[in-house]
Amino acid sequence: MAFINTKTKEVQVKIVYVGPGRGGKTTNLEYIFSRIRHRIGSDMVSIKTQGDRTLFFDFLPFELGSIKGYNVKTQLYTVPGQVKYNATRKLVLKGVDGIVFVADSIVDRRENNIKSLENLRENLQFYDIDITKMPIVLQYNKRDMESQGVAILDVETMEKDLNAEIKAPSFTASALKGDNVIPTVKKAISTTIVGIREKLL
Repeated sequence: MAFINTKTKEVQVKIVYVGPGRGGKTTNLEYIFSRIRHRIGSDMVSIKTQGDRTLFFDFLPFELGSIKGYNVKTQLYTVPGQVKYNATRKLVLKGVDGIVFVADSIVDRRENNIKSLENLRENLQFYDIDITKMPIVLQYNKRDMESQGVAILDVETMEKDLNAEIKAPSFTASALKGDNVIPTVKKAISTTIVGIREKLL
C-alpha cells in the first residue's frame, strides 16, 4: 500500500518488476535509470544476499505533476527470478502498489513464464492480494531476438498464456535496445496512480 506523508504532501508508490529468471527485469531498470539519471538524486541500489540480488531506486515521475496536491515519488524494484529465491521475491512484494511482469518471448521460455506468473499469484495471495485486482502491466520482452534467428512466441500465444484472466495492458519490447521500456513504466505508474487516487482524500 502506498505510503502517504501528509506533512510533506508526498505519496510513495512501490512498483516491482517480476518475471522469470534472465527475462530482462534488471535490464529494464538499468535502461530506465540511464535515461532519467539526471532527474534523480539517488543511485540505483543493489542489495546482495548469498548470491541473489535486489535492485531498486526511487524518483519523482516525469509528466505526472501532483495528485490532489501530493507529489508522487516512485520506487522501482526488481527481484531475482530464479525459483530458489522465492523468499526474497515474497519479501520485496510486501507493500507493493503496482507490478510489471516481464515475460521472455523466446519459445523455450514459455513454461518459465507461466510458472513465474503462477508464483506471483501465490506470493500476492500471501498478502491477501488478488492478482486480478492489482495494477499490473505485462511486457513481452526480447522481441529483437527474432532478427537473430531465435524462435520467439507470437503475441497471441503470450496473451493467451499470461493475460487471459488478468486482462492487463501489455507491451512488446526489447529491454536491451530500450524499445517500449519507458512506455511500459509510464503505463505502470499511471495505472497504479489511478488505484491510489481515491485514497487521497
